[in-house]
Amino acid sequence: MKTDTVKADLRKALIAARKAMGADVKAQADARIASKLWAWLDAHQVAVLGAYLPMAGEPDLSSLYATLPERGIRVAMPVVMEKNQPLQFVFWQAGDALTRDASGTLAPADRSNFVRPDALLAPCVGFNAAQYRLGYGGGYFDRTLAHSPRPLAVGIAYAITKADFPADAFDIALDVILTD
Repeated sequence: MKTDTVKADLRKALIAARKAMGADVKAQADARIASKLWAWLDAHQVAVLGAYLPMAGEPDLSSLYATLPERGIRVAMPVVMEKNQPLQFVFWQAGDALTRDASGTLAPADRSNFVRPDALLAPCVGFNAAQYRLGYGGGYFDRTLAHSPRPLAVGIAYAITKADFPADAFDIALDVILTD
């Protein structure tokens, strides 16, 4: 069986597993992840954090984003300007207008003044013991991490999505993965 078929099947199963989490269980897991992210941010010098808007049952850290500026951390959200290109990031705060980007994902409507985050949060559909991320298959995070200077890459995942899968030659391991 081809690696991409294995990953596609695994992706479906892991997305279904996280969508099946009860609302209370998910909220508690999100709070534990947010707490670990606070601790990680306390230990690292981050002025600009590349974040994400949750979709398909991803961990929701949006309440944490609102408090980051109080700690001197600005939030930037990813925008796909063109398919098969690295992500671009623009400053964002709750309430800013959103629209679909080139991948069809909600992203900031303001597509000017791109910034380079010091660290970026990479939501994981799944992850393995070697800290490789299984995403949605578009390769945007890997292309972004392949550019220098590379931001610190923080995987965000539920522990139930740890899985055994092979890394492809173009995959880039994350620096750390924070789970519930």
